[in-house]
Amino acid sequence: VQLQASGGGLVQAGGSLRLSCAASGRTFSTLSMGWFRQPPGKEREFVAAISWSGGSTTYADSVKGRFTISRDNAKNTVYLQMNSLKPEDTAIYYCALGPWPNNRVILVNYWGQGTLVTVSS
Repeated sequence: VQLQASGGGLVQAGGSLRLSCAASGRTFSTLSMGWFRQPPGKEREFVAAISWSGGSTTYADSVKGRFTISRDNAKNTVYLQMNSLKPEDTAIYYCALGPWPNNRVILVNYWGQGTLVTVSS
């Protein structure tokens, strides 16, 4: 399984970015896709996840109402729409494949490479 993340960049506070994560190779319908992030000098933390077939979603409290996770199963791609970005959202964002609810680092089966999001104040 390979996960290819893209879409990071530099944005001003209040702006928006959309991250994408394309999965290739063998994927499992029982696994969910999610996003984690690692701010500078901090541990990796959960951001959002979506079940692969059921469309259920879950979010970290810090991003609820600002971030939206979605998926396109035909493309094996998951998206993270990030609105109203804040400087504290600055981090390396990683996509992850794991069992639902896929909200803990220890439960992740596969990691993508990170994509850097920088939010300037």
